[in-house]
Amino acid sequence: MANAASGMAVRDECKLKFLELKTKRNYRFIIFKIENQEVVVEKLGSPTETYEDFTAAIPPNECRYAVFDFDFTTDENCQKSKIFFIAWSPDTSIVRNKMVYASSKDRFKRELDGIQVELQATDASEMSFDIIKARAF
Repeated sequence: MANAASGMAVRDECKLKFLELKTKRNYRFIIFKIENQEVVVEKLGSPTETYEDFTAAIPPNECRYAVFDFDFTTDENCQKSKIFFIAWSPDTSIVRNKMVYASSKDRFKRELDGIQVELQATDASEMSFDIIKARAF
């Protein structure tokens, strides 16, 4: 079903892979891109991959959506996990792409039930590991 505002559809694979990340923990991260008026899965990160692997997989000059499953230990020594939704829209990206990603973001995010933290980033410093860690607590 296409988004009325942006005409964007979400491929079923996006929801299925997100569900696997959330319930089975099959992936550490998923990177999504918009292709032919449709949100598709671009890359799946294996459970052993790190945050550095994730950030390296995001193209520096193109917009993307991504989810990252962040594992951490609380001050009380409890193992926890939070699922981050990251809207990557670098300043160096084409204006039209930034507009398409911005207008489709909320609709796409609603398809992914279980997002706990949302992050908007226009350069790498806005989604640094320290920021992820701070937002998790």
